Amino acid sequence: MNPETVRPNAITRPLRVAAGQWLKSLREAKGLTQRALAEQVELRYYTFISQIEGGYGKIPSEQYPAWANALGVDQQEFAKQLIYYYDPVLYRMLFGQTGNLEVDPGLLDTSPSGTTRQGA
Repeated sequence: MNPETVRPNAITRPLRVAAGQWLKSLREAKGLTQRALAEQVELRYYTFISQIEGGYGKIPSEQYPAWANALGVDQQEFAKQLIYYYDPVLYRMLFGQTGNLEVDPGLLDTSPSGTTRQGA
């Protein structure tokens, strides 16, 4: 049996936490509060931002473009980064172990770097 099927939280939870840290760093770099980001991505409740940043929730894929735009990140790189965090098996299938990206040791040694900021 596949170990990821038996204990998915052992893999997904640390990656969700890392994703939340990454998203929080992008939000703070843009000088946005959770409430301001929620307004920009048209969320009804700003507390959803807190859940995502804490690793307890994830951004629905249909909202990736709005989030990328609000955070000033290239949409394709944003989606690729979130696939890495949210679905590591799919990421490996599409891009290899770390794809063409180098591992960023700043986020639990699990974050592919290379996310580009728009206008950079």
